[in-house]
Amino acid sequence: MTRHTSDFLRQRSSNLSLRSLAAANTSSTRLSSFVNPSEFETPTISDAEKAFVVGNLASQNKPLILCDSCHRDIAKHRTNSLFIQLASDRSSCHSCNIMSSKPEAFTEPFCKFLRESPTVFHVVGHFKDQMTSLGYKELPAREDWSGRIEPGGKYFVTRNGTSIIAFTVGKAYKPGNGVAMIAGHIDAVTARLKPVSNKPTKDGYIQLGVAPYAGGLNETWWDRDLSIGGRVIVRDESGKTSSKLVKLDWPIARIPTLAPHFGIGIMGQNNKETEAVPIIGLDNSDVASSNAKPVEPLGLPGSFTASQPPRLVQLISQELGIKDYSQIVNWELELFDLQPATVGGMDREFIFAGRIDDKLCSWAALQGLLASETNDDDGVIKLVALFDDEEIGSLLRQGARGNFLPSVIERSVESLCARSGETKPFGPGVLGQTYARSFLVSADVTHAVNPNFDSKYLDGHKPRLNVGITIAVDSNGHMTTDSVSTSILTRVCELSGCTPQLFQIRNDSRSGGTVGPMLSSAMGVKAADAGMAQLSMHSIRATCGALDPGLGVKFFKGFLDKWEKVDTEWQ
Repeated sequence: MTRHTSDFLRQRSSNLSLRSLAAANTSSTRLSSFVNPSEFETPTISDAEKAFVVGNLASQNKPLILCDSCHRDIAKHRTNSLFIQLASDRSSCHSCNIMSSKPEAFTEPFCKFLRESPTVFHVVGHFKDQMTSLGYKELPAREDWSGRIEPGGKYFVTRNGTSIIAFTVGKAYKPGNGVAMIAGHIDAVTARLKPVSNKPTKDGYIQLGVAPYAGGLNETWWDRDLSIGGRVIVRDESGKTSSKLVKLDWPIARIPTLAPHFGIGIMGQNNKETEAVPIIGLDNSDVASSNAKPVEPLGLPGSFTASQPPRLVQLISQELGIKDYSQIVNWELELFDLQPATVGGMDREFIFAGRIDDKLCSWAALQGLLASETNDDDGVIKLVALFDDEEIGSLLRQGARGNFLPSVIERSVESLCARSGETKPFGPGVLGQTYARSFLVSADVTHAVNPNFDSKYLDGHKPRLNVGITIAVDSNGHMTTDSVSTSILTRVCELSGCTPQLFQIRNDSRSGGTVGPMLSSAMGVKAADAGMAQLSMHSIRATCGALDPGLGVKFFKGFLDKWEKVDTEWQ
């Protein structure tokens, strides 16, 4: 969740593309630009196999327990290398527990996701791999989508490698039908390497130049085991440029506090430019020799690598198998807390982890989509959009204020209108009808009640852990929720067996913001803000309930599966 500032209140015009006007008279069938359209047919995947992927069952550190039915339905290439125990009943089957949305079945998969995906780049990469394994097809934004989208299909689109939209088209979809959509964010509070991150050795310490992203480098970042990860832009011998993901698996950075003996407490007002500089190594060569020279930079003067710490360039190159440092054109690297996500509490009822805001709702929403039902009478598009840059206002092209989501919906509807047999031409009319029949859940974490600061919360609005989804309300429009959308989500909870909670700030507190208002106003769709509760928001380590990832999956899957029915109940 973003801390709200006045900049967030700027009005934004609709993203409705003028391109739709030019296409209004287009009614003829468009042929696919692909030589072999069969390559883009959606494979049939069993529910047991979906559960196998959603639950990340291939990488659990214990025997895989499957009932006889699931064992038969999961493709053998997924289970050949696993130790499998056949269960006598479905209650102990790992795949069945995922299919039935038992909350406890999602605890370890979520923790593993957090451990393996420390940066926004890794999150998008993880989701792409997960969706591809379930038959989702990538739609490159630079290519024509004509003939590539069809009812019953599953697709995803990325932007900048840091935002991703995934959707399925109902088998009974008709142009003008609505979109059941969930939108959240996958960026997190962090500290990013500066364009020139190399710094002069100071008192024998090698330091790293970093800058805070959102609220990074706050007091909770001090004395933590920090590592580095992100993406590296590489140009190979043939001149081709590509992006590669990297993460170091040991702590290489630390921001040391000053002992209280010096009269300044570690929670004092520290200068983030001069007093929160990470140390990444030692160089005491000046002690041994008064003629010691600084370590020479790697790369020619003016090159990118010459502006970075030489030893760090070597480490990143080793991780990527790069021998010629000049192949590194640039990078976007950031610090992350290396301490792994773990369960805690006397009965293991908590999850202690970094980056819970907002990997929690984003992960749960996408798993809900992957696990959603595919019935012959499904007439809507089910969609999950996960954005970058929410923590800093969403103003960049990969943020929610950009045209990413409206553009994907417009291009998808355009492609579906151009299918053989469709008589409704693409244009402003069908788009307006689509948005009017749609609903958006703005999914972001909210504040669980803190027992040490109970008086800071509004009575009757104190979300608890391990209970269920929280519907967030704000009287000043920082959230999208109103009486209609609250009633709709409450109904979804009724049909899905979920327990809703409510949150609103006190009149003497300051509200945060979400992607909801900017998206709902841009498209004109009905919307509500709802998310899972957590403690210690914007700390480098936060807390949620061990059941909350699964409770989130249950709610988001329920919304995607039940929205079409709930919509028909309204006059």
